[in-house]
Amino acid sequence: MTHINVDKKQLDKLREQGFFDIELKTEYETRRMQRLQPKTSLILYNSKKLVIQASDEIKKQVEHTLKDLAIGKKLTKQEVQKIILTGTTIGSDETLKGDTFGGLVVAAVRVDDKTRESLELLGVQDSKKIKDEKIAGFSEEIKRIVGKENYAIKNVKPKEYNKHDSQDLLNALHTQVALELGEGTHIVDQYPGCKVGDIKEFKAESKYPSVAAASIIARDAALKQLGTLSNELGIDIPKGSTHVKEALEYLKRSKRNPEEFVKMHFRNVKEIFS
Repeated sequence: MTHINVDKKQLDKLREQGFFDIELKTEYETRRMQRLQPKTSLILYNSKKLVIQASDEIKKQVEHTLKDLAIGKKLTKQEVQKIILTGTTIGSDETLKGDTFGGLVVAAVRVDDKTRESLELLGVQDSKKIKDEKIAGFSEEIKRIVGKENYAIKNVKPKEYNKHDSQDLLNALHTQVALELGEGTHIVDQYPGCKVGDIKEFKAESKYPSVAAASIIARDAALKQLGTLSNELGIDIPKGSTHVKEALEYLKRSKRNPEEFVKMHFRNVKEIFS
């Protein structure tokens, strides 16, 4: 939930509701407040945008409180989608999470106002909307625009992936790529179990150029990983998890270690290798 035109002083009123100030995480924040019971976090940015982080039920309660105290203005869903943060932001996204074959790739891109504008002119968008044959070219152009010090990639092969809890691994990798790039408001394309990021939003790649750019770089690395695994196995490895039974049966007949090619906790994998 997001509000705009919020003054830092206005939030003093929330102390009566159990909120207290906590340390700022980025230079783009004016104030952070937290309440332990029920658990709620508030982040006020320099742009006077206030972001509320809590369960849906608690968000509604806080919304009523803000309205009663005449704090800010609630944004409609359409208005929120139009918001593009200014200043330095780090967007991160992952791919291969739902693919039977392959491990996991998480990428992050750090942008400022100049590179954000350049990415918008390039036409960056969610990698799922771009054909595979165009991904590599887009990825290289993004890397050229932002510079090698402003993108990071964690490319985890299946054998390593299978050693970890998938949610813990996702949170760790998103944290690592953001920390590697330094200061900036971290925006994460929200996923189930997401516990990281200054801002977590579903479909963030459609709202923030930094996340869209990260999705493209991640997909490029993922396609290369699947290409390598295809060469090792001797077949064209299918993407996704729908039409993979034939490939799984081939993998079983090959006597290769399945942990080096697929996610062992997937149901369709267990059916073949149980």
